[in-house]
Amino acid sequence: MRERLDHAWRVFGTAVSFAAFGLGGALLGLLVFPLLRLAVRDPARLGRLARRLVQRSFAGHVWLMRRLGVMTWEIHGAERLRRSGLLVLANHPTLIDVVCLIGMIDEADCVVKSRLATNPFTRGPLRAAGYVFNDNGAGLVQDCIDSVRSGKNLVIFPEGTRTPRGQALGPLQRGAANIAIRGALDVTPVLIRCTPPTLGKGEKWYRVPSRRFHIRIEVLPDIAVAPFLAGSAEALAARRLTEHLESTFKTELARAGAGS
Repeated sequence: MRERLDHAWRVFGTAVSFAAFGLGGALLGLLVFPLLRLAVRDPARLGRLARRLVQRSFAGHVWLMRRLGVMTWEIHGAERLRRSGLLVLANHPTLIDVVCLIGMIDEADCVVKSRLATNPFTRGPLRAAGYVFNDNGAGLVQDCIDSVRSGKNLVIFPEGTRTPRGQALGPLQRGAANIAIRGALDVTPVLIRCTPPTLGKGEKWYRVPSRRFHIRIEVLPDIAVAPFLAGSAEALAARRLTEHLESTFKTELARAGAGS
């Protein structure tokens, strides 16, 4: 009986969390950000304030999920995310890891789908925050490089989508490595584990796991990009960096027991 009550509570808590996230997004998009755009005319200052609001709202969402007993979490090496001008590349096991990362990183930037720019709930916050949209084609890589060079911290998930169920890591796309290579930007890898697995690719929100899920975030040592650039064409350097990043993630996940 106790286990059933605990399960029912976590389903309820998850529903409240998703409802709060949607309501908060609507409130920010339809009320807060329009007022902010009227009050702040300087685009740079508007962007900073908007990104801070998004960060605080995401951090508040994580706090809510923890208070409701839906999840627990831990972070190792958080101080290394307090630098500026980072290219943060993370694996993507669960939907909530995006919220966790953005919620803890100052001046966080990310690549978002262009269709969200027309969504009435997300259009205002995303445009005010100055996030990179993925509809710029050939200019997308340069937009990402410019973001990091301006002092923002760009968060990218090289898998391109959430890790497929039953796998430790999905195949990595080369886009993130191309940004690092073309911009000569060192990489800050972030390893994320979610146990038990939940909110993965294709999973319904109400399919809660058998117990509270735990998010563990570990900031790994930076990967210097210079060795990959030495004597190599950009395409080859990007491929080698992608392979190295994939090997790093798989090794660390196996070490932590996530790949078993």
